[in-house]
Amino acid sequence: MLFIFSLLWATLFAVLGYIVFYCSIRIEGGMKTFGQVLAVWLFILAVLLPLIGGYMSITGYSPIEQHMQQMGEMMGESMGNQE
Repeated sequence: MLFIFSLLWATLFAVLGYIVFYCSIRIEGGMKTFGQVLAVWLFILAVLLPLIGGYMSITGYSPIEQHMQQMGEMMGESMGNQE
């Protein structure tokens, strides 16, 4: 589940990186260099996010899944008390 969320964020960062890179081509001076550096950082983040999300999913360390398990235990206990 965490891997899917990381893919969504990676897609967002890749699109933003492309937009920043495209806009930096049309600008002159120091802002052009800043825009290109920013675009490269966005592309690096777009690559790293799925790698980190995949690693966390494979190793079993997922805060989302742990939270869902805790919620399920709480719901199970409250449902058991009502019977």
